[in-house]
Amino acid sequence: MSEISKLTELRKLLMDMELSMGLQDLSAVERDIYYAASDKAVSTGAVKTTALQTHALLASVSRPTFFRALKSLQGKGYLEQCKNSVRGYYIVKTPEG
Repeated sequence: MSEISKLTELRKLLMDMELSMGLQDLSAVERDIYYAASDKAVSTGAVKTTALQTHALLASVSRPTFFRALKSLQGKGYLEQCKNSVRGYYIVKTPEG
């Protein structure tokens, strides 16, 4: 199996998993923020905005695009701002897939 064939299979698997979780309607940036938040929140339960901005998945995302997508994810129920914390902390919610 060639390298591109392996990548193709991985991409199809990822698309199937995103579909089963209900992530297919998110933009690429929204998905990357959600993935980064899930990655960073594993150990802490909550994730800070600055930790998201420095995540490898978001290295090429501009600041305005990042904050628009972050707000959109909140509106869609994928992230929730911590109520008992200072600004800039978010809790990752499981999508209703």
